[in-house]
Amino acid sequence: MSLVVAAPMAIVELANAQLQQQAAAAAKKDGGGHELEDGAADADTSTTMGMSCKRSEQQQQLVESSSSYDYDYGALMKGVRHLSDSGITRLPDRYVLPVSDRPGVGLIAASSTAAAAGGVGRVKLPVVDLAGLRDPSQRAAVLATLDDACREYGFFQVVNHGVGSDVSGGMLDVARRFFELPLAERARHMSADVRAPVRYGTSFNQAKDAVLCWRDFLKLVCQPLREVVPRWPQQPADLRDVATGYAAASHALFMEVMEAALEALGIPAPAAGGGVLGELAALASHMMTVNCYPACPQPELTLGMPPHSDYGLLTFVLQDHVEGLQVLHAGRWLTVDPVPGSFVVNVGDHLEIYSNGRYKSVLHRVRVNSTRPRISVASFHSLPAERAIGPAPELVDDEAGNPRRYMDTDFATFLAYLASADGKNKTFLQSRKLPLHTSS
Repeated sequence: MSLVVAAPMAIVELANAQLQQQAAAAAKKDGGGHELEDGAADADTSTTMGMSCKRSEQQQQLVESSSSYDYDYGALMKGVRHLSDSGITRLPDRYVLPVSDRPGVGLIAASSTAAAAGGVGRVKLPVVDLAGLRDPSQRAAVLATLDDACREYGFFQVVNHGVGSDVSGGMLDVARRFFELPLAERARHMSADVRAPVRYGTSFNQAKDAVLCWRDFLKLVCQPLREVVPRWPQQPADLRDVATGYAAASHALFMEVMEAALEALGIPAPAAGGGVLGELAALASHMMTVNCYPACPQPELTLGMPPHSDYGLLTFVLQDHVEGLQVLHAGRWLTVDPVPGSFVVNVGDHLEIYSNGRYKSVLHRVRVNSTRPRISVASFHSLPAERAIGPAPELVDDEAGNPRRYMDTDFATFLAYLASADGKNKTFLQSRKLPLHTSS
């Protein structure tokens, strides 16, 4: 069975500058390619997510032409929120996956056990209780839960984390309102600069995706926070304040969980300001991706995000009550049952490398549905992009049967991988693995 596996979600994704510029221009043109007045451009989107609205003439033409299931590329680059608001009833061809890659086909590796289970299921991820982690009498037990989760699933959910509902709920609310802005306002943030502190776009990597994904996104670089915030969107009016508070809370939570993960790995705590934690405290990379997955007319034919792993140490995901995240476990795609008030956390490629393979960066994807939009905020945390990372010396011991399993890697190596033929045949982690030699 074939499967389209996307490259790891990078801290800064590659994009095609020309297509970004075309997409921004398309947002201000009508169906005939003519420039729209500001008011006409604003009419292209509804004012509230999930509510019906009076269609403009352009939208009505889009709906009436849906029988061909094909659309102008510029129209598609306006994003799926635009398509969903237009009232389409059939999925455009560019979003239709090959049969073998559709979400209902859940089996990756043939196995009688997984086949008997049907290939797709549900999972309640292990729960890491930070209140217990902060209690010396419970810390060892919580560390064991964390360690097992990172080895077995590569995913867990964090509860009792101390991030107030006003902070997390406020972030989801302002994210929802951002995607309710008129298309012309959102399109201001389309950028040809892949390192811009803010970028708005659609799909996974719209410049390269052979099949587009049912997702719009807003990427916000979060470090150094004081320098990048003035370049974030000014609308909604409270976005900067709300997102700044959430970014600070996410980083603090990451530092606490990362410290626990290192302890669970058996890596001794360094002197104050030393080791990986010291580096992260001094200068870390942090990016937020705000995702919008509108209701989809034919969700069985497409995905919100393709199978991918995350490039980094840990990713923290804040999501609303609508399910959609799936993780690959034992050859099956499992839908994550969200725990209210929790964060979903997953191991990234960097942490698998640093742990010398003890912790697993696993493939995950996002399904969409036909009735309810979904909002999520993914926070990617790691070391600076230029920093090379390899297995921790404490976890490499040839005599004890723990040889070095990965080559050092940095962001330049990742970009070279994307541009190489390897990117078509193996995951990034597979490209960094060292051959293991066994004695006869």
